[in-house]
Amino acid sequence: MICDTEDDQGPYTSSPKRLKIDLGTESDDAESVQSEARSGMGRRPPFTNTHRIVREPGKFHLLIGVTGSVAAIKLAEMLKKLHEICPPNRLFVKVIATQMGLRMLESIEDELATETEEIIYEDRDEHSMWRGRGDPVLHIELRKWADAMFIAPLDANTLAKIAHGLCDNLLTNVVRAWESTKPLYFAPAMNTEMWLSPLTAQHKKLLTELLGFKEIPPISKTLMCGDTGLGGMAEIQMITTIIAQMVRNRFAVYTPVVNTSEEVPGYE
Repeated sequence: MICDTEDDQGPYTSSPKRLKIDLGTESDDAESVQSEARSGMGRRPPFTNTHRIVREPGKFHLLIGVTGSVAAIKLAEMLKKLHEICPPNRLFVKVIATQMGLRMLESIEDELATETEEIIYEDRDEHSMWRGRGDPVLHIELRKWADAMFIAPLDANTLAKIAHGLCDNLLTNVVRAWESTKPLYFAPAMNTEMWLSPLTAQHKKLLTELLGFKEIPPISKTLMCGDTGLGGMAEIQMITTIIAQMVRNRFAVYTPVVNTSEEVPGYE
């Protein structure tokens, strides 16, 4: 089993079901989607320039990035937990996956299809949506749409790419175009020796100190590859609690505090 691997330049093979196909707005070709569903292929066609990404009033818009760590298999659990603990009808999630992230998600394809409704965007959507001047640029549209971004898991390869400013896929393009006024969290997940590498320490420092991103540190555990040590993605409870607090803060109603200890002129 792979502890951490990512090769976004590799051949594209297959991907999990796209989790939500809204025949009115989110899908550009309802007939094709229905045809694929009937054939059991489980894949939607890539979005085209008619696809629109629209913010909804009264919602917190969260973008989740998934990369090629084995911890990607926790996505369905994370999404389910988020909807359980966030204020009702306040959270709106979209997901971006790298090509290796998609491969990791194949193992939980059925769980994703039955437990969640979020759309998973991928590289082919960016390439298909833009055909000429005036067409939407997907990584810019997603950045504008989002109130916050959470990359969980962030593997060693994508961490290195972001630290060096590379943007060769949809996820890293969103990060490179990210607005500094919006929060971006990342939860690293990789083999222990990868995590202990001085390169990883330098890359993490660039993300936190230079870019202002916030780290949810990895935990020590027995990893999928059999090694034991630091490198496991933070617990789902930790990740979802942080996100839920952001959502609650956004919609909290604050009552002004009246200082009754001060004397009011004209009264004793």
